[in-house]
Amino acid sequence: MATRYWLVKQEPEAYPWSQLVADHKTAWTGVRNFQARNHLRAMKTGDKVLYYHSVTGKQIVGIAEVVRESYPDPTATEGDWSVVDLAPLKQLKTPVDLATLKTDSVTKEMPLIRQSRLSVMPLEEGVFRHILELSQTR
Repeated sequence: MATRYWLVKQEPEAYPWSQLVADHKTAWTGVRNFQARNHLRAMKTGDKVLYYHSVTGKQIVGIAEVVRESYPDPTATEGDWSVVDLAPLKQLKTPVDLATLKTDSVTKEMPLIRQSRLSVMPLEEGVFRHILELSQTR
């Protein structure tokens, strides 16, 4: 099966990219939105994930990888919630900020712009690769 591409959002005050790097792996817990949960359930081992710092910074800072597919969220006290395990792959050479994403012709229609409150979202491969190019050229 082909690699799929995703973006996850996290407030850097709660769990910054640097913590994921230090931890080497984490369970992506606490998602309490049905659409985002369904995206977690669609993730497969080896899928690539852009790590976005929300609220503070508002920028894509790294690339992670799905290392364990969907399983029940151990932090959920009720409901049917899921997590995946993510591991860091690479910090972006230069973070790509929200202002750039909003004005770039390739990224301005991506889910992060259209559904800004969604914490887990799919990305088209071309958008993923373009964001990596933006990081290298800034």
